[in-house]
Amino acid sequence: MKPDKRKAVKPRHDAQARFSGYAKPLVDEALRHAHLDPSADDLHQLRVALRRLRTLLWVWRPLLKRDMAVLERGYLKRVGAAAGSARDWDIAAQMLGELDIEANTVAAGRLNAARIAARDSACATLTAADLRHALREMLHKVNQALNTAPRRTSVEELAQNRVRAARRDLKKRVRRAGRAAKSDYAAWHDVRKAAKRLRYTLEFFAPILPRRDVQRLKPLKKLQKRFGYLNDAVATERLLHAHREIFADDTSAEAALAASRHARERLQRRAAKLIGA
Repeated sequence: MKPDKRKAVKPRHDAQARFSGYAKPLVDEALRHAHLDPSADDLHQLRVALRRLRTLLWVWRPLLKRDMAVLERGYLKRVGAAAGSARDWDIAAQMLGELDIEANTVAAGRLNAARIAARDSACATLTAADLRHALREMLHKVNQALNTAPRRTSVEELAQNRVRAARRDLKKRVRRAGRAAKSDYAAWHDVRKAAKRLRYTLEFFAPILPRRDVQRLKPLKKLQKRFGYLNDAVATERLLHAHREIFADDTSAEAALAASRHARERLQRRAAKLIGA
């Protein structure tokens, strides 16, 4: 038998070829939690996986046609928002239990009905979104676009460039929040989103990044956690304003809203200390 003289095909290690290795585990994670009867934790884990996928598409955006990245990230954001609307009620119920208000202030039956309605709505949206097909199709389309691109980029170069871009964006948003009024929550929310993007990008590439970059993860997690508590308080306050019917009466609603506002102001002061605002 003659020896096989064909050369073995070496695996590619450029950024275009590496996308799937980062994205597929996140797609699998999202699909594990996107079943017909998701728990509160399922909805939370689904949102996290979809957020990470959105960040991954942002990281690879310079190597893709802009329209493709925008379209796919928009889809992920809409689906994540559907899961988030149900989770907001779970967070609100937890925060109401922690606030120093009368035990009979909240009409428990109406609160539970609102939570169930939000969960049912989220499930309907997730079913209509056809995540299993849509996420796998997204993975296929993005891989095809990357693998047919004429220019190759090393994954190390992509990682360093996108970490720098995410870090610049976070610094810009921190400065903006420091100048913004305390009532301008959008500026504070932007800090949280930018911190999350930088954190996820660092976590994706931790094995190939300089040690000094990876060391930024610890303070970044602290910032994201503190701003996350603030975001939960703001979302709860808005939800209670919009659904006063869950309270026993107007007096109870006003008391709960006042307690919610005080909690949000306290958490905002704590978040402000991290950015010198």
